[in-house]
Amino acid sequence: MRIYNSLKELSRLKNAVVTIGTFDGVHKGHKKIISRLKEIGAQTGGETCLLTFFPHPRMVLFPDDHGLQLLNTIQEKTELFKEYGIQHLIIHPFSKEFSRTSSTEFVRDILVNTIGTKNLVIGYDHHFGRNREGSFVELSDLSQVYNFDVEQIPEEDVNDIAVSSTKIRNALLSGDIKTASDFLGYNYPLSGTVVHGKKVGNTIGFPTANISVKENYKLIPSHGVYAVDVKIEGDKKIYKGALNIGTRPTFDNGEPSIEVYILEFDGNIYSKKITVLFKERIRDEKKFNSVDELIVAMQNDVAFVAHL
Repeated sequence: MRIYNSLKELSRLKNAVVTIGTFDGVHKGHKKIISRLKEIGAQTGGETCLLTFFPHPRMVLFPDDHGLQLLNTIQEKTELFKEYGIQHLIIHPFSKEFSRTSSTEFVRDILVNTIGTKNLVIGYDHHFGRNREGSFVELSDLSQVYNFDVEQIPEEDVNDIAVSSTKIRNALLSGDIKTASDFLGYNYPLSGTVVHGKKVGNTIGFPTANISVKENYKLIPSHGVYAVDVKIEGDKKIYKGALNIGTRPTFDNGEPSIEVYILEFDGNIYSKKITVLFKERIRDEKKFNSVDELIVAMQNDVAFVAHL
C-alpha cells in the first residue's frame, strides 16, 4: 500500500476506484464498502484508493468542543487499511480552508483532476463539500459531467449486519468488549508509552506497566479489569495481560490510570510503546476492605487471563 500524507504527493492515477470517509473503527460495515471497492478494481483493472482526512474535521472546526471519542488513531487505521488490501491511501490534512471547498470543486478538482477517479463507491449516508452540502444525488449528476461511475452501498446492506461506530463506542463505554469485538471484527486496540507510576503493584507482587495514551481523542473503555493481549515495541511475542482502568480505590482513589500486569514477563520497558488488545471484561473495579483482599482478587484475575 502506498501512503500519501497530502493530495499534493499523489500523481494522478489512470483508473482510480475511490472511496472517501473517516472510517472510524474500520468495522464490518466499512469492510463492505472496501470489499466492493476491491471487487470493482478487479473487474475494471483499476487501482483502489481511499481518501481520508486527519485531523478529524470536528477537531478543526470545533477545537475547544469537538467531544470526539474515536475508535482509531490514524496509525491504527493505516494498519487496518493495509491489512484489508487498499492500494493507495491518501491522508489529507483537514483545515478550515479545506472545509470551504464546495461540493462541485471537491468532485472536479480533487476526485477527478487530482486523483483520476473513474469509479466512486460511498456509503448510504455520505455527504461531502462545504457544510456537507453534497449528496448522492449531486454526485450522480456530477458523475455525468465529469465521466465517472458512482455507486452507493445501500442502507439495507450496511444495516444487514447491524453495526455502526456509535454502537461500538457505546459497547466499549459500557465494558461490553465481546459486542465491540464482534462489530469491529478484531480486538479493540489501545496504544501508549510505558511511564513511571506509583509502583503500588510492586509492593503487592503484581508489578504493572502504566500506559500513557498520547491521543486525547482516543476512546478509553469503561473502568474495570480486562483480559488483554499485549504487544511490546521491539518484541515479537504476544503476551497475556490483566489490565485495570480506574482510580485504584483500595489505595488512593487518585487520577484515572491504565495499568497492565503482563504474564510471564520480566523486563524494563519504560518509555517503550505498548499496545493492548481487549479480549474480555473480567470484573468491575472496586474498593476492597484490605490489601489482602485485593491480592486475592488479582490472583483470580491473573488465573482467569492465563486460562483464557
